[in-house]
Amino acid sequence: MRTFLSLEDALELMTGGLQPLSAEVLPLGDALGRTLAENIRAHGDQPPFDRSPLDGYALKAADTVGASPLHPVTLPVVETVYAGGVPSRGLSSGEAMRVMTGAMLPSGCDCVLRLEDTDDGRETVSLYASLRPDANFCHRGEDYSAGTLLLPAGTRLDSPSIGVLASAGVFSVPVRRRPSVGLLVTGDEIVPPERHPLPPGKIYDANLSLLTARLRELGITDIHAAHACDSPQSVAAQMEELLHRCDLLLTTGGVSVGDKDILHQALPLLGAEPVFWKVALKPGTPVRFSRFQGKPILSLSGNPFAAAATFELLARPVLAALSGESHFHLTQTQGRLQTPFPKSSPVRRFLRGRYQQGAVFLGEHHSSAVLFSMLGCNCLVELPAGASPAVPGQTVTVWLL
Repeated sequence: MRTFLSLEDALELMTGGLQPLSAEVLPLGDALGRTLAENIRAHGDQPPFDRSPLDGYALKAADTVGASPLHPVTLPVVETVYAGGVPSRGLSSGEAMRVMTGAMLPSGCDCVLRLEDTDDGRETVSLYASLRPDANFCHRGEDYSAGTLLLPAGTRLDSPSIGVLASAGVFSVPVRRRPSVGLLVTGDEIVPPERHPLPPGKIYDANLSLLTARLRELGITDIHAAHACDSPQSVAAQMEELLHRCDLLLTTGGVSVGDKDILHQALPLLGAEPVFWKVALKPGTPVRFSRFQGKPILSLSGNPFAAAATFELLARPVLAALSGESHFHLTQTQGRLQTPFPKSSPVRRFLRGRYQQGAVFLGEHHSSAVLFSMLGCNCLVELPAGASPAVPGQTVTVWLL
């Protein structure tokens, strides 16, 4: 088992052999935010017929020549067509057909005069304006034609893309399947938030709620959660049960070097393949990665901020690899530090921070056990290994959350 890796080497070991999960088909109404697994092409033209964009009269432009309020042109109205209706005949020279917005236009017409430029006649109509051919005329297929590539594979579906697919009569779509995730929180000291009063020596479990909520924020909804006491046998049994139901297992706690860091005994009991232990970063150095029957197991520190930070840096790339969805990756940018950090950084350090229009503000209380100072943070601020205390005005790398 390799130890004390760089972040990049750890990510390569974690994701190098992973393939995206098979696609699934979802109803269009459930596909918002999901990523297309296949190209989607139009089966027909949109609009599927020539149609009117407004209320008015379908005409031949040649019949409107010279029309004005002072010198109207009067034509017989041969029919009225509403949206959803079909003209019973084509239009001949010297005729008008009254049409409503969205109505199918008759063959033979080449323009539509808006209602406001007429007397709104029903038997005959007086035209008060002249038109050129194609005026106020929506042609069949002007939005897109049959065979058009509407959306390529890899598109993340937003509201306009959902609307385009609906306009093409698409009612279900193949999308990348998102992994199911198991969450196992370990520790004899942990009790659920609903337990009152808090027993002596115990603390409320924040990690389970924190990581569950973060997974849901990212669009992962198939989550299986459990708690195990500090017993190698209990942890191994819980891991095995969760791994039968999930594609990725995340654990918190028990990965350091103390007497109760029981993941080191539980993983061999499970029969998991060890890959690495410890990554050269702070917080979360003792992170451990294993595989069980090809499924990844990422074991994070039990300290809440360490668990949160290493989830962002290490778990999100695994989610991206399993889902084939690039948005799970963190985005990096540069910012100018506005607040100091008084400590040097022997190893690569990640601090909680807030990024706003190029300015970077650090949170307070950077202990890996402190969670409260994460409120309002939207980024991790990187300080390289060997860095001196950070000062305002310094350019830093920012990992946007």
